[in-house]
Amino acid sequence: MVLDLLPSLTNIDRLSVRSGYAKQMTSTRPIRALLRGLEVLHVLNQQNGATVSEVATAIDLPRTTTYRILETLCHAGYAYRAASDERYRLTILVRGLSDGFDDEAWVTQIARPYMYELCNELVWPIAIATLSGSSMLIRQTTDHRSPLAVEKRGPGFRVAILGSASGISYLAWCPPEQRDALLDLLAKSKRTEDQPAVNRKKINDLLLETRKRGYAVWRRSRRVSDELSLSVPILASERLLASLTLRFSSTAVPESDAIQRFIPRLRATAQRIGEDFLSQGQDQALSIATDNPAPLSDD
Repeated sequence: MVLDLLPSLTNIDRLSVRSGYAKQMTSTRPIRALLRGLEVLHVLNQQNGATVSEVATAIDLPRTTTYRILETLCHAGYAYRAASDERYRLTILVRGLSDGFDDEAWVTQIARPYMYELCNELVWPIAIATLSGSSMLIRQTTDHRSPLAVEKRGPGFRVAILGSASGISYLAWCPPEQRDALLDLLAKSKRTEDQPAVNRKKINDLLLETRKRGYAVWRRSRRVSDELSLSVPILASERLLASLTLRFSSTAVPESDAIQRFIPRLRATAQRIGEDFLSQGQDQALSIATDNPAPLSDD
């Protein structure tokens, strides 16, 4: 997978390293030298090599400071200086910085600012979930931002595939081969929430209906008021990435009103996330394709 953590830092939440990505993460004072080093890596990643002066100008640092950072990166093996043109370029070691940062993590990063924006607009909690084994894994939620979230769910919370709107949405839009394999797996499970998979015809009818209307609905009974969830797929072209889900109280918002008010906004947000995923992936692929560093022997 083509992936570079450095562009993601500048694209997510429209924050660059310099503008304070750490502000939303912690109140701890950031290490300035580390932030500068990340900025230098980003500049080198965006260009097919750069001189000390070009990097210094791009990040508004003195040439002496920029030179020390570049030479430190060379010493660590993340960059090298070509003797042919005195330009600094990245090495293959930079790719290793993104190991473990998979598509699920990438789409979650992209989705976060859109989820916050949607939560601010609709108030009800929003979540993004991906398939993880035989259940759906909540990757990110806005529960902590929503005063209407009765149960505060956070990243890492799991819900049953056949017991959640996100799971039904995922099953409805995933490739047929994957769907059949998942249903076979769930049918063999001893967990109560997976038992509906035994009735394959009923499940297939549910999934067909879900695809026709374009979203999944799930109702969870509660003592005071039932909780309803609406979920739509996040697609990059025809590739399924995740499910985007909104939870609300059936007492506060009737289901028919919720569908009319929330579904268009959910769909629009899911579309924006999918489009950003595609465009950022293409930008990264283009960056790597045009990055043709000189052989190390040129040093």
